[in-house]
Amino acid sequence: MLVNESKRKVWHGKVELADTFFKRFKGLMLVRNVNYALVFVLPAETRVNASIHMFFMLSDIDVIWLDSSRRVVDFKTARKWRVYAPKKAAKYIIEGPVGMIKTLEIEEGDLISWSPSEEKEKAIPVKISLPEKLSFESSNGVAMAESVSKLKTKKA
Repeated sequence: MLVNESKRKVWHGKVELADTFFKRFKGLMLVRNVNYALVFVLPAETRVNASIHMFFMLSDIDVIWLDSSRRVVDFKTARKWRVYAPKKAAKYIIEGPVGMIKTLEIEEGDLISWSPSEEKEKAIPVKISLPEKLSFESSNGVAMAESVSKLKTKKA
């Protein structure tokens, strides 16, 4: 979720962080339908670090540049196969689907905040020892026990 705190406008889409070199390097390149926002956390607040290219982009995107205090220093709809640099130095760049700027009613000087979407952890199967009278066999994943009061676990 992105929030324009100056105007109390909210964009309720998914937000991801690009806070490592490889995440910033890939960005939104080769993403067919951009339906989420990507917040780039840059190593330094400069115009050069904040410049972007639209090479290998499959669609146009909205781009918002923010300084270290999260104030908008520039914004525009970026077109494929072009290069862009902000008017002033930026520490953060928000790239997202076209229409994001309009929804947030972005203007220079607005204060922007974000809340990254929670990533679901992948489940990792783990082998565990079960008490003798507890079984998963032929139960469609439901644990069956003869009697809860008779179950004993081995102490390690």
